[in-house]
Amino acid sequence: MTMRSAAKHALLTQPLAPGSPGAFLRGRFSPLSPGARPCRAASSASVPAAGKHLPPLFSVAPMMDWTDNHYRTLARLISRHAWLYTEMVVAETIVHQKDNLDRFLAFPEEQHPIVLQIGGSNLKNLAKATELANAYSYDEINLNCGCPSGKVAGHGCFGARLMFDPEFVGDAMSAIAANCDVPVSVKCRIGVDDCDSYEELCDFVDKVVSNSPTRHFIIHARKALLSGISPAENRKVPPLKYEYYFALLRDFPEVKFTLNGGITTIDQVSASIRQGAQGVMVGRSAYNNPWNMLGHVDSEIYGKPTRCISRRQILESYQFYGDSIIGRYGPSRPNVRQLVKPLLHLFHSEPGNNLWKRKSDSALRYCKTVKSFLEETLDAIPDTVLDKPVTREQSVEKKYFADVDSLLPPRYTTLTNCTYGSPELATASA
Repeated sequence: MTMRSAAKHALLTQPLAPGSPGAFLRGRFSPLSPGARPCRAASSASVPAAGKHLPPLFSVAPMMDWTDNHYRTLARLISRHAWLYTEMVVAETIVHQKDNLDRFLAFPEEQHPIVLQIGGSNLKNLAKATELANAYSYDEINLNCGCPSGKVAGHGCFGARLMFDPEFVGDAMSAIAANCDVPVSVKCRIGVDDCDSYEELCDFVDKVVSNSPTRHFIIHARKALLSGISPAENRKVPPLKYEYYFALLRDFPEVKFTLNGGITTIDQVSASIRQGAQGVMVGRSAYNNPWNMLGHVDSEIYGKPTRCISRRQILESYQFYGDSIIGRYGPSRPNVRQLVKPLLHLFHSEPGNNLWKRKSDSALRYCKTVKSFLEETLDAIPDTVLDKPVTREQSVEKKYFADVDSLLPPRYTTLTNCTYGSPELATASA
């Protein structure tokens, strides 16, 4: 089996058929009302070909230890059109694990559109890692230039530290683009330490764009502080400067920019798009409250029908997925605890949530399947919650970005290259 074929089939599960044996669990998963179907990801036959997806108006941020295959499967069951990012995968890991790549790179075809985020600072390894990953048919390859974690930024010139060297980032993006068949992008901060002026941010974007095919940047609207505060504090302490993001839209009209940082509700996503944002990336809110965040993406952001009508349906399909892959990569890889982890926020702020988490903690000590875990715990959640559709709360975010225009910094006027939109270079537009 070729690598591409292995990647395509390694994690696929059989779609659930309504009424088929095993499709519904006992107990809390009693048969649904007539006509109701289990929620499931689109079959491979209905997944659009690469490059045919709707644009990345909404994406879920790459988050270490969080946006793994299991979370992404849950996210795709809730939203068909949200763009999903992998956890960052270090280039050296891909290169050194070339005989075990499925463990790090394989994903179900239903997860498209999906972006692979790579981390690294060695051009040779970045190029080789991209070449190996290209066989897995991701929809975009992204380079991490924004992580302030000591595990990343402190490991040589890596993560957010790369922003100090835009010429290298341009070379890295050229190497990545030369070894893949899909668009490439950079995820970065608005600055690092004392290099935090709008002019310096523009210099970074300008040099990367001038020296590579990169035409898409995900901009975390906070600067990174590489010492003195933790990664968690780096998501809260540096002030948000959304005006920098909107100024980039003004000053680099041929480049696509996605806004990241501080967006916690679907109303804020909608408000930013009304203000002119070309895309919005949401991180922890999409993980800690997936039903209420992702459940509105298809209808509110893309104007498409919402896929699922209840969390009961979500869990039925997820249980089928989870129990089909337990132990696929060896004993306890994955195990029930890993598979259940993304489910633990599905009932955020709902009646029964706290009791369910307490029962979950106990059940995970002995349950060997996702099915048995759900049967042991879901009696804590009322049927009215399990069967309740996604509901829309009254918006209070209409003026969230109303004052940003008055805060815009002066125009950036020292562009290195005024042909950003040329066909030769625009191979990586989002």
